[in-house]
Amino acid sequence: MVQWVQDQIRYMAYSTGLDEESTKIVMCLLLSFPLSALFKRLPDNKYTLKNLVVIGVSFFYIFIILELKGGFVTLLISTTFTYLITKYLKSDLMPWFNLAFLMGHLCINHLKAQFWQAEYDPTKIDITGAQMVLVMKLSSFAWSYRDGKLLKRDPKAFQEKLNTYQRSRVVVEHPSILSFLGYAFFFPSLLTGPSFDYSDYQNFINTELFSDVPDTKRPGKRRKRMIPKSGRIAFAKVVQGAAWAAIWITSLNYITTDYLFTVEYQQKPLIVKGIVLTILGFTYRLKYYAVWLISEGCCILVGIGYNGYDASTGKFYWNRVQNIAPWEFETGQNVRTCLEAWNMNTNKWLKNFIYLRSAKNNKPGFLSTLLTFATSAFWHGTKPGYYLSFVSGAFYQTIGKIFRRNIRPIFTTKDAEPVTRYKTLYDIVSWTVTHLAFGYLVQPFVILEFKKSIKVWSSVYFFPHIAIGIILFAFKGPFSRSVTGFLRKYHLKSKGESETISAPKKDTITVHPNASDASLIPEYDNQEELNQPIILPEIDFSKEDYDELMNKIDELQKLRSSKDFSLIENEEKQALYEALDSLSKDIGKVMGNIRSFKND
Repeated sequence: MVQWVQDQIRYMAYSTGLDEESTKIVMCLLLSFPLSALFKRLPDNKYTLKNLVVIGVSFFYIFIILELKGGFVTLLISTTFTYLITKYLKSDLMPWFNLAFLMGHLCINHLKAQFWQAEYDPTKIDITGAQMVLVMKLSSFAWSYRDGKLLKRDPKAFQEKLNTYQRSRVVVEHPSILSFLGYAFFFPSLLTGPSFDYSDYQNFINTELFSDVPDTKRPGKRRKRMIPKSGRIAFAKVVQGAAWAAIWITSLNYITTDYLFTVEYQQKPLIVKGIVLTILGFTYRLKYYAVWLISEGCCILVGIGYNGYDASTGKFYWNRVQNIAPWEFETGQNVRTCLEAWNMNTNKWLKNFIYLRSAKNNKPGFLSTLLTFATSAFWHGTKPGYYLSFVSGAFYQTIGKIFRRNIRPIFTTKDAEPVTRYKTLYDIVSWTVTHLAFGYLVQPFVILEFKKSIKVWSSVYFFPHIAIGIILFAFKGPFSRSVTGFLRKYHLKSKGESETISAPKKDTITVHPNASDASLIPEYDNQEELNQPIILPEIDFSKEDYDELMNKIDELQKLRSSKDFSLIENEEKQALYEALDSLSKDIGKVMGNIRSFKND
């Protein structure tokens, strides 16, 4: 059977002009559609059967079509390790140990491909793509299961320390090995993603995901099934993916990365070189648009893409595992908008399981940003180009925040009322600068080699990096107060905005349970926060009042540490403890508000 399948693959490759590797991946993607249509017709309550079918189809892909016996062992090692460590290691550091192993295991394969792989063989498929998807799934599961233990142990801390997204993905009970293998080897997203959380898979298998579907909307004549119809939506995704693929294949006839190393390119004016890099950046994205949209279509057809029903409009939402929004990216006017629209599920993973988890006291800063981009680079591979792109991307993100905080308010407010007459010009300039910068940024990501990447960047005189240095010096250097103060004079105010200064709101991150997109880095210092009124603490202390307060605190502390303290009754002890703690917290809040206002 294996030989017959391989013969058909070679024939398809010869007929279409694709290499055998691409043909195998396309075959798996296309086969997933009829298999998904059959899967959703399985009895809703046959959970074991569903898991067995999921695993069986993936094994067929791996052993019969892809011929990846060694690759299967690689995926199984990571899956087994996560299953065992989450089940038996009780430490709160368990998710970090798990992530370290998964990333190290992935790194070994990246290094093999970089240093020990022979010349490119078009008949061989690299397992690292599937392993990258698996790393996201397994590491997020470890955190979700750890959150489940936190929920059992300390419900209050669970509510306070986790955001809405993290709480909604919690896993309370450790799954069976069959269910866990089904999650790890989910066939519609085995090779290309998208990634999703275990709670999504669990709710999909037991059909709780579709609990809000009205009976009148359930398909089936004799036996109503839980999963609603989604064929048209899925087909639309496939058509979009095919269209992007056609544009990508056509573009290869006109421009490729090789053009950057020709004499003709080197002799072009700077502005033309920037445009060429931008066009190349667009062509690089096309193949990702194609593959991710087709894969998303398959997930929609099988049902895991379901994201809720709107009773008021009768509309179903199918964006739970959406991974790309091409229009939003191509029309994005800033770094944040573009990142939100690109590789969304990877962004969710980086945001909720790297960026926020690494933040001290739930206050992510530049170090968390840098760690997130470094993790993303390491996850992609070990070649220098990834690190050049992603570390630079961290600075792009920082510059984006600076502009949103200091430049954007000159042209518009958070509710776009009012706006200046130059707002349209601002939008055009923002779009142009953003996409020129992205065209420059992504070249090492594709070229991968250090020397060649630097050569391409030097051809445009490193202009984005120089601009970053100037902006950071202006807004973070010795003259930052003067610069920001000067710009703040020209900031617009929303209609009806109070002149009262009110207290800054506590930094929170809320994600709608049905949200499909996620920003890579939350904007803690964005324009929306700046437009919130600031309340200064009411402080009417004179120096005498302050001295009296300090004396009282000293007396209480002396009493607390004195030998006579042991003679005080337990209730009085407790009351004294509470009074001291309350006083300490009140003082801390006052001082914290003063420092926050001073910094702002």
